[in-house]
Amino acid sequence: MKKLFAACALACFASAAFAAAPEAASAPKTAQQSKMATCNADAAGKKGDERKAFMKECLTAKPAAASAPVTQQSKMKTCNVDAAGKKGDERKAFMKECLSAPK
Repeated sequence: MKKLFAACALACFASAAFAAAPEAASAPKTAQQSKMATCNADAAGKKGDERKAFMKECLTAKPAAASAPVTQQSKMKTCNVDAAGKKGDERKAFMKECLSAPK
């Protein structure tokens, strides 16, 4: 009986060791997790209500919107200013290159 009890106890411990969930591989952070880490680092030294207010503001802040794409009209204005002093074929070649360049 003692051997049977010892065998059952050993089986329980062994099965518990194998049944334990393996550590989850570190998955890449989501945008919210990255934002939380950044805000947390920026809030160092703040305590209480000041920290709470800062974290709320930081976590709800929207990322800066990308600047509007450059329009053909604004490219033309910029290239015209840069082409000042050029004439003839030199100006034509400069304007062609300037207007076709991505900005």
